[in-house]
Amino acid sequence: MTTLVLGGTGFIGRRLVPLLAQRGEEVVCMDINPGTASYGHLGKQVQVVRGDVSQFDDVMSAMVAAKPTRVVNLAYYLGSEHPPHAAFKLNILGMDNCFEAARLCGANRVAYASSLAVSGEQHFYGDRVVTEDDFRHGHVQYAMHKIFNEWQAQDYREKHGMEITAIRPANVTGNDKIVGSVDHVKCITFPARGESISFPHKDAMRCPIHVDEIAEIFARVIMTDKPKHWVYNTGGVGISMGEIAEMVREFLPDAKITFEKETGGQAISGNYLIDNSRLVQEFGMQYRPYRERILQIINEVRREAGLPLVSDR
Repeated sequence: MTTLVLGGTGFIGRRLVPLLAQRGEEVVCMDINPGTASYGHLGKQVQVVRGDVSQFDDVMSAMVAAKPTRVVNLAYYLGSEHPPHAAFKLNILGMDNCFEAARLCGANRVAYASSLAVSGEQHFYGDRVVTEDDFRHGHVQYAMHKIFNEWQAQDYREKHGMEITAIRPANVTGNDKIVGSVDHVKCITFPARGESISFPHKDAMRCPIHVDEIAEIFARVIMTDKPKHWVYNTGGVGISMGEIAEMVREFLPDAKITFEKETGGQAISGNYLIDNSRLVQEFGMQYRPYRERILQIINEVRREAGLPLVSDR
């Protein structure tokens, strides 16, 4: 079987592709920046082609050549600061190009990245966990695009019988994440390099989940022919920036992390209390303790910088 991964050399894609290969899949990656990942060690099992997901001809060409059984779309702009036209082309038109090309080529099994951003801020829900069935309060550019992606996927399911699944990652973290929600990442990577970092609010809340776990989620979901649900929250760990800083200091006591204000951040924080019981119960996902992930990220950064690794205390 062949899986086509759009955006397959990006942050999540370069973790997902080896997992699919380990499961015996032939993988074709289409990416506008094909050189950002190397799959040479996987031999002929993985093929990388250049293509722009916002150009329907590119997506169709890749789809026709690959003849995939499954399709994953990881090509999108993170954040809401992008020019409206450019963001629309990638996030809205690009997603529809994926769905339509898959439909035309008979690849009815599709999974794609939505986001916790569809829920908006936590204050809309109070101090309770948010489920996939809750009203979506997202209102910024990125959130609105993901909400429309979910509606469009539902339209394709109802009108064409496609099996399209949305995965809503929380605040994805990893040593090489540089765009989107990154304050929870910088709180680890800057001290790991011996650099100082400051943030506005100590009580700002995040829901981090490591990119390795996100990749595993995508692998399990896309390899399931008929998941029980059309959307899954990944969840993560609800934690404040101050708590992340304290965990970092367990490994790096001299970490220079400061906050401008003690309070004021929680009230404006995005959704951080998230119910992921669907994913856990159906796919058996288990997440490593976030403290272990912090140590992992610290040492990945220090290894790249040629600095001594740190051990658990």
